[in-house]
Amino acid sequence: MGLLSNLARGLVRGADRTAKLTSKRGPRSFYISRGAKPTGILTSSGKFVRIKSMVPELVVPNLEGFHLKPYVSYKAPKGTEQPLTAKELFMETAAVQIEKDFQEGTFDQNNLKKYGFEPSQEGKLFKLFPKNYVR
Repeated sequence: MGLLSNLARGLVRGADRTAKLTSKRGPRSFYISRGAKPTGILTSSGKFVRIKSMVPELVVPNLEGFHLKPYVSYKAPKGTEQPLTAKELFMETAAVQIEKDFQEGTFDQNNLKKYGFEPSQEGKLFKLFPKNYVR
């Protein structure tokens, strides 16, 4: 392609947005190695000083005697179980105890906290709201 056609294309399309982002094009904190942050500072004399508090510390638990694999392969076959619904979860957990208490005559409708029912979500880390909750 000629010079004029490249120039015309550049004016029509604008700047090349698909070009690779480099340290010259990105912000000052951009590093090519997947967002890795520096582990020290560069002094005015050009010497790199490593700062121990900037070095990431990986905390790995002791896995001696742990028999599971660290990951599941994508080639593994899909499970045969159907996804758990709210009704099935209730029937497997709280309904068994409610039935037992009802048959024994100790079921108290005013004491539903015994079966996991919580009337309010105050103080909860993940609040459970209905889908139509207006935020």
